Amino acid sequence: MRLAAHIVGDLRQVLAAEVRAGERAAMTAIRAETEQVKAELRRQVTSSLGGNARGIANAWRSQVFPRSGQSLRPAGLVWTKVPNVIDAFERGALIRAKGGRKFLAIPTGFNAARGRRGRGEKGMRVTPAQMVASGRGFLRPFQSGRGFVWCLPLSQGEQTGRRRRTRLIAGGLAEIGTGNRKGREAWARGMLARGMVPMFLLLPQVKLAKRLDVKGAAERGLRRLPGRFVAAWERESGRAAP
Repeated sequence: MRLAAHIVGDLRQVLAAEVRAGERAAMTAIRAETEQVKAELRRQVTSSLGGNARGIANAWRSQVFPRSGQSLRPAGLVWTKVPNVIDAFERGALIRAKGGRKFLAIPTGFNAARGRRGRGEKGMRVTPAQMVASGRGFLRPFQSGRGFVWCLPLSQGEQTGRRRRTRLIAGGLAEIGTGNRKGREAWARGMLARGMVPMFLLLPQVKLAKRLDVKGAAERGLRRLPGRFVAAWERESGRAAP
């Protein structure tokens, strides 16, 4: 018995078409996986650090190479514009005071400008330098003895608005409190009765909890990539199941 076989068509064209399908599939797979890894890292930040960390989450960026055209050897890059912050929460870093200082000055929620912490001194209502210059700051020790609460005396400012909203002034330096939230007046009266407001926590060091898993996200992306590439190649070459 003799068997004979022959190829119909131009072999070079068939192979060239297959290579082009492979290039498109590789680019599709890398682009999709790069976006998925970036999305996972952004979700890690918002779920672990809270909604106010959207700026840190959106600092994750991505780029696929080559930037134009097709390639059988594309690459996807995911990076962050705040690497020090991400590294600290991935490692669970231990942060100590620098420059010979004994304590870290950590602003409290009362000292957050516009109701939320910002970047550096721009996010504070009162800075440590202003606290010192005012001469009105005072310390309250933690029960554990590991640090202090740095406070300012609280006074009532001139009432404003149609509802005569009570204004709270910390050490004559800045107003604290939020807008017209429910129960604000009762809260303001309670603060005035206390007569003080905590502006900073003074701690010798802070151990951050390990909240991010950047390496894990990258490894999961690498494990998904081969299957994604094969499926894309089958679609591009017309071999995918209907």
